[in-house]
Amino acid sequence: MCGMTPAEAPSRRWLLQIILAARGAQLASAQGQPFKSFSSSDAAEIEALIAQIIPSTDSPGAREAHVIYFIDQALATFDSDKRDRYREGLASVQEKRRELFPGSESIAALDRDQQIALLTGIEKTPFFDTLRTHTVMGFLANPEYGGNRNQAGWKHIGFESSHHVTPPFGYYDREENR
Repeated sequence: MCGMTPAEAPSRRWLLQIILAARGAQLASAQGQPFKSFSSSDAAEIEALIAQIIPSTDSPGAREAHVIYFIDQALATFDSDKRDRYREGLASVQEKRRELFPGSESIAALDRDQQIALLTGIEKTPFFDTLRTHTVMGFLANPEYGGNRNQAGWKHIGFESSHHVTPPFGYYDREENR
């Protein structure tokens, strides 16, 4: 991971947990199922935030890619140690919302510009850093992990899902190619 010291780099155990959790997500897809880590109201609030991190423009954003299901699955499995960060982070975001927009009822009820102002107000927090990381991961991860519905993230970056691999022929097998 670029810019990380060896002490900050993910451990092999952490990577193995991600792989195992992803397989579990594949077997029991989170989409269409009840949330494992969020209440419905908390999921709506988180989804409102991530929809501004990767907004819908001329292509699908985080909401359409079902990134909320990836995050929910992550918090139920390989990133379960971050549940408290989400719980405490969402509580502080709600506090910031009430401070910036007195009389507002929820993050999801704010308009787009207000949600962006709210995100700007929390962008230096560990919660925002985790939320942004999970949003990007969920947008670009293999769809079987809960997010990237209809390969929205892959299409956005021009990645084509293909299991077909053509071996790179070189000098060592030149005779076989003639």
